[in-house]
Amino acid sequence: MHESPLAERMRPHSLEDYLGQGHLVGKDTVLRRALEAGNLPSMILWGPPGVGKTTLARILAEQSDRPFHQLSAIHSGVKEVREIIQSVKRSGMFAGRAILFIDEIHRFSKSQQDSLLGAVEQGMVTLIGATTENPSFEVIPALRSRCQIYVLQSFTEVQLKSLVTRAMSLDPLFQRTEVTIAEWGALLRASGGDGRRLLNILELVVEGSQSDKLSLTDAMVWESIQTQPVAYDKTGESHYDVISAFIKSIRGSDPHAAVYYLARMLEGGEDPKFIARRLLISASEDIGLANPTALVMATNAFLAVERIGMPEGRIVLAQCTIYLATSAKSNASYAAIAAATSAVRQEGDLPIPLSLRNAPTDLMKELGYGSGYAYDHDADGGFSGQELMPEALKGQAFYHPGKNPREQQLLAQLQAQWKGKYGY
Repeated sequence: MHESPLAERMRPHSLEDYLGQGHLVGKDTVLRRALEAGNLPSMILWGPPGVGKTTLARILAEQSDRPFHQLSAIHSGVKEVREIIQSVKRSGMFAGRAILFIDEIHRFSKSQQDSLLGAVEQGMVTLIGATTENPSFEVIPALRSRCQIYVLQSFTEVQLKSLVTRAMSLDPLFQRTEVTIAEWGALLRASGGDGRRLLNILELVVEGSQSDKLSLTDAMVWESIQTQPVAYDKTGESHYDVISAFIKSIRGSDPHAAVYYLARMLEGGEDPKFIARRLLISASEDIGLANPTALVMATNAFLAVERIGMPEGRIVLAQCTIYLATSAKSNASYAAIAAATSAVRQEGDLPIPLSLRNAPTDLMKELGYGSGYAYDHDADGGFSGQELMPEALKGQAFYHPGKNPREQQLLAQLQAQWKGKYGY
C-alpha cells in the first residue's frame, strides 16, 4: 500500500516537468521572468480543478527559495492567517519573501479576505491564492487590486494522456502491474479534465484489478467509479455559465438546447425554484407581448414546482422551457422600460401635467389640479387622445412593438388611435 495517492506521487517539482500552462510559465512569459528576477507578485491562480494550481504555487516557492506556508480556506480562518503572518514577522530576514498559499480562496468570507490585506499591501508576504471560481465574483476588490490574476487553462486530451503515460513509466505501481490502455473514452470522460482525478481513477482501477497484467477498458472504469461526474457547482461560475446558456437557448428558440441545459442544472442539484424564477423573467424579457400567455405559463410552472417538488417538478420545468423556447419572441417590453428609465435619469422629476394631478383639496382645484382631464371611458371607443406626457417628453416613444403577429396588431391599433403621434 502506498503512503500517498498516485496524483500526489506524480506531482512535478520543477517548471521543466510541469505540464501545460505555457502561456504563464513558458519561455519569456511574464510570470517566468518575474520568477527568474526573484520578484514574484502576489497573485490569484484561477482555473478548473486538477490543472496544477497548487503544484505551480509550490514550484514557484521552491525555485525562488522562499519559505512556503499553505492554508486551505475550507479548514482555516482569520486566526490561522494571523498566526502565519506573526510567524513571518518573527523570522526577521525572511520577512517579505515568504509565500502564503491559500487553496480555494473563494471560500474565504469577506472578513477573512480582509485579514490578508495589510500583510499583502505592506509586502510582508507574497500571497498566492488558488480558486476554481471567477475572482470577479469571489475575491473582494481590495484584494484583487493587489494581486495579478493568472488564468490556468484546462488540460487538452493530449496532455491528459501524457499524464497517464508519464505515470505508467515512472511510478512503482506500474512495475507491479503491466497496464495497457485499450479504451481511453471513459477514463478521459470520468476525469472531467481534472488531472488529479484522472490519475486517482487510474490508480483505483489498477489496484482493484489485483492482476499483474491489465488491459484497461471503458467498462472497467465505469464499474470502478460507479457514476459519471456532472461538472456543476450551483454556487460557482458553472452556475452562471449554465443558466446563461439555458436562457440564451430559450431566447434563440432552440427547445433541444434549452432542455439539455435544464437537465444539466437539475442533475447538478440546482434549486428548481431558481430555475422557475428564471423562466418567469424570460417570459417577460424575451417573449413579452408576442405571447402574453408565456407569463401565465411560467407563473403556473413556478407554483406547480413549489407544490409538487422534485422529481416530478422537472416535467413541469421541461414543459415550460419548451413552451417558452418555441414561442414568438419580443423584447419590446424590456426595451421600453429601459428607455423610460433612461429618460427619468436624464430628465429628472419632470412636472406632471396639471390635468393628471390629484386634487383632494379645494386649494388644489383652484390651482388647476385635475383641470381639463378627460375621462377616457366617457369618450368614443374609450379613447380620448389627450396629452398624458410631461411637457418635455411630448411625442417621446418608449414602446416599439416587436415584429411578430400579435404586436403588429397592437401597432395597427396604436396607429389608428394616435394618428402619427409617437412616430407610429
